[in-house]
Amino acid sequence: MRRRLAVLAAVPLLFAAACGSGSADSLQINGKLGAKPEAVFPAGDPVKVSSYQIIDPGKGAAFAKGQTVNAHYTVWDWDGKENKQRISSYTSSDTSPIKIDDRLPKVMLEGFTKTKAGGRFLAVVGPDSMSKEAAEAAKQAGEDPNKTQVFVIDPISAMPSAASGTETGEKVDGVTVVNPGGDKAPTLTTKTDLKPPTELISKVLITGTGAKVKETDTVLAHYTGKIWGTDKQFDSSWERGESAEFSLDGVIPGWKQGLKDVPAGSRVLLVIPPALGYGDQEQNGIPAKSTLVFVVDVLYGG
Repeated sequence: MRRRLAVLAAVPLLFAAACGSGSADSLQINGKLGAKPEAVFPAGDPVKVSSYQIIDPGKGAAFAKGQTVNAHYTVWDWDGKENKQRISSYTSSDTSPIKIDDRLPKVMLEGFTKTKAGGRFLAVVGPDSMSKEAAEAAKQAGEDPNKTQVFVIDPISAMPSAASGTETGEKVDGVTVVNPGGDKAPTLTTKTDLKPPTELISKVLITGTGAKVKETDTVLAHYTGKIWGTDKQFDSSWERGESAEFSLDGVIPGWKQGLKDVPAGSRVLLVIPPALGYGDQEQNGIPAKSTLVFVVDVLYGG
């Protein structure tokens, strides 16, 4: 699971917006929708110009830039010799989230926005998709910036942009969370004269139905963070207009411990004491020894 997500995370690193268009007609993609595809490569050198082809337009909902799409994908390295398959989500039967934004190659953006749920498209991503910055980043990551890759992507559904499920009625004294419903952001208020708790508090406010998050997972989430007592907001993915993706191995201990075993699709209230937050250090305007309060919508974990 983590290896699959790492490959997807590398897509923005390896490729910038394509500056040309070519043809993927020389490639043959076989296999039924909803199953792992097979690719038959033509003899000779790989194409160097990026292109896309709609294999099946799909009959479900359309997708738009800015959405995160749950999709199956299979990737090959087209080198004109072995043309090895690099990875396929069908191997584990689990889909993965892919954000439709400018970090993707232009040909993949086009493919996502012109293929509906249940469809399939092919994207040939060549070296013409590389900016100088992306090429340098690829080299540092141990990737060949001059290679051509082939993606077959089966978009399944748009990822939810907010938690959904049954409200639990859980509360924390001194903190108020208003759940407006739908895709709207929850309202978090932390203005209180009460002393902050000294232990981590993790309360599920809305229970999702997805798989439980593991401590080593990569998580896709929306969140708002405030300081206990002052109601000062220091961060909000909701206000930025896009969810955040991060590994729980790389966040403060309060997040890692507080989100463990939470089902995907849930809304969680975290109250994090300084020892599990930023401790005695000031951090980006957050005073030292602050107790942090987050409301987190766990959209995906894997």
